Amino acid sequence: MTDARNTAGESANGSSGGRTRRARTFPAMSFKEALLLAEAIQTHGAGKPIRRLTLLESLGRSPGSDAVRKLITSSGQYGITEGAYNAEFLSLTPTGAIATDPDYAIAGRVTARFQLAIESIAPFAAIYQQYKNSRLPSVEVLRDAASGAGTHEDHVAECVETFLANAREVGLIRTIAGSEHIVPIEAVLEQTPDDSGTAEEQERNSEYSEPTEEAQAEIVARFAPPPPKTRKLPKSGNKGSHASAFNKTCFVVSPIGSADSVERKHADLVLSSLIEPALEGLGLEVVRADRISKPGLITGQVIEHIAQAALVIADLSFANPNVYYELALRHAVRRPVVQLIRTGDKLPFDVGQYRTVEIDMTDIYVLVPKLDLHRQEITRQARAAMDDGGNTESPLSQFFPAFWDHIDHPEEN
Repeated sequence: MTDARNTAGESANGSSGGRTRRARTFPAMSFKEALLLAEAIQTHGAGKPIRRLTLLESLGRSPGSDAVRKLITSSGQYGITEGAYNAEFLSLTPTGAIATDPDYAIAGRVTARFQLAIESIAPFAAIYQQYKNSRLPSVEVLRDAASGAGTHEDHVAECVETFLANAREVGLIRTIAGSEHIVPIEAVLEQTPDDSGTAEEQERNSEYSEPTEEAQAEIVARFAPPPPKTRKLPKSGNKGSHASAFNKTCFVVSPIGSADSVERKHADLVLSSLIEPALEGLGLEVVRADRISKPGLITGQVIEHIAQAALVIADLSFANPNVYYELALRHAVRRPVVQLIRTGDKLPFDVGQYRTVEIDMTDIYVLVPKLDLHRQEITRQARAAMDDGGNTESPLSQFFPAFWDHIDHPEEN
């Protein structure tokens, strides 16, 4: 198997802007994202080795794309699959087979996923060992732990983001007495249902401590978002500064609604408490559509932001038709996009396979302890989307990969 640790997205010998680019000591995507390949082998190959081109065709992925290369490399680095990005066949490792076999005992699958997602990746294992059985520390403390585990300073933020995504996927992060804890895998297995039960039933039966009145007051105070920031739009006429402003802009497509509506309160909360803090470290300035035009009105400036912003974050909560219209425009220009949605809102099939951060807004006591986790996941997804650049996946790229060639040169098609 190719040593994926030397090919996971960056080369130790490459350079960018005069600086030596350091190889990651962890995969370039989360465990859940990398698991896509193994699940496809189970579905289309019955768990047996399968030709790479056949597998990618079944997924609607282009064999030569950077996104596919990263997917196969990351899957190999986790130890889920065997076979390099140019191999004739791809196959599951023994542990990868257990982790994705729907007929295997649930506890066995959980154990296998823990081994792959956490234990097999040196910095993730080190962070887990240091903080298991403890309250989840701040992001800054976790970054120090990642650095102490040998992660280069250029990658510590991404390392922590990916660790948190994997730990949450495996079930290592639990809410206990109103705060997030990293629990040991043994505790996860103790609460893992047997094959006759469901995870939801076990979760309902798990112990939960109700916050005191003082704690509730503190939560409410923390929960109240400040007014969303406003931003001056770039003036037209100076094309150089205009383009530069868009290169540092994240445009938020969101259900906004009228003043004092549920949609407006939701939009303001998500913007000020989640998106803006999450993007601070990426050097992006956040702009929302209602800062440009009246809610519901698609103006030339809105379309320009959709087409040119470095990143678009689309909040699909409330199934707002304007949001889906603007998301489709972003897909058409083939630029980085991240989707958000409230847990419980239905994600349509056409966009359900792409980067989506689920925000559990069941109630204040569920949301507040997870604010930092949600911010880190938004940061991780945004960073990954921008790293992909023009290779951003969408329904157009998956189901009609020749769409842009067809538009540019219709006489040749």
